[in-house]
Amino acid sequence: MKTSHFNFDLPEELLAEYPAEHRDDAKMMVLNRATQTIEHKFFKDVVDYFDEKDLFIFNNTKVFPARLYGNKEKTGAKIEVFLLRELDKETRVWDVLVDPARKIRIGNKLFFTEDEGLVAEVIDNTTSRGRTLRFLYDGSYEEFRTKLKELGETPLPKYIKREVEASDAERYQTIYAKHEGAVAAPTAGLHFSRHLMKRLEIKGIEFAEITLHVGLGTFNPIEVEDLSKHKMESEEAIITQENADIINKAVADGVRVCAVGTTTMRTIETSVSSNRKIGPYHGWTNKFIFPPHDFGVANCMITNFHTPKSTLMMMVAAFAGKDFLMRAYEEGVKHKYKFYSYGDAMLII
Repeated sequence: MKTSHFNFDLPEELLAEYPAEHRDDAKMMVLNRATQTIEHKFFKDVVDYFDEKDLFIFNNTKVFPARLYGNKEKTGAKIEVFLLRELDKETRVWDVLVDPARKIRIGNKLFFTEDEGLVAEVIDNTTSRGRTLRFLYDGSYEEFRTKLKELGETPLPKYIKREVEASDAERYQTIYAKHEGAVAAPTAGLHFSRHLMKRLEIKGIEFAEITLHVGLGTFNPIEVEDLSKHKMESEEAIITQENADIINKAVADGVRVCAVGTTTMRTIETSVSSNRKIGPYHGWTNKFIFPPHDFGVANCMITNFHTPKSTLMMMVAAFAGKDFLMRAYEEGVKHKYKFYSYGDAMLII
């Protein structure tokens, strides 16, 4: 498979700047793999496709406000600092991206508050835009993390050109988010409202949860034509024994098992054994799924509409079938479905 096989024309106006007014009011395209047919629905209709004992698997990661703005020592230049991951809790060392990167060198200091209460020193270069920062703050670790949250803003994807608004703090977060650690939302889950979750529960549908802390590497462009040569960045993934047991029972019972999002799918595919059993897992995954791929657990999935030549689109193509997905995307453009993080949904059964 080649990267160019996943190209299509996506009009810029179909990139969603805002979510649907109500979470479950997003449009939903339903792809039936057995009949190769497409239906046009709304996300609230998802309940009609599932029966008692069917299982939804959710990614319960929580997005933290990862985008900060500091001022460079001496010049006062405004620098965007995007927190990627904490490397050392004791010394408060973080991997970050900086913009503009050309102005930031080892030894530079950045000031995030006027009283110089929070300062960071650049201690290493990691990539062209990547830096390692040591934060300097007089206070406990809990106070330090609180300060980061106060100063940080919701890390909306760069394609969204507007300013971050107060509502984004809630809408760029799933309603079931629990474990903080993601710098991007598991966007398929953004469509679930509390009302819809209650309807699913009343119908007798089961829920399981995994955790995958989504990093920016998920959205990195593929720079090679041969997909087998692309390397994904690692992301932390966790499956508890309790949730592994719930998933294994659903697989054994032969019910519909629905992975909510590509991050959920990648996590369970990382953990699944050759006999299609899920085990407890706590580690890192850089699994890259593209056609052809034999999926071991889920027999349906919910996802958003993804951008051309993205790793997310390739995983969905592996599940739906590449030709079927390309036809669905052509249909999506024609019917003006919204794409990307705040976009519309797709159910593949």
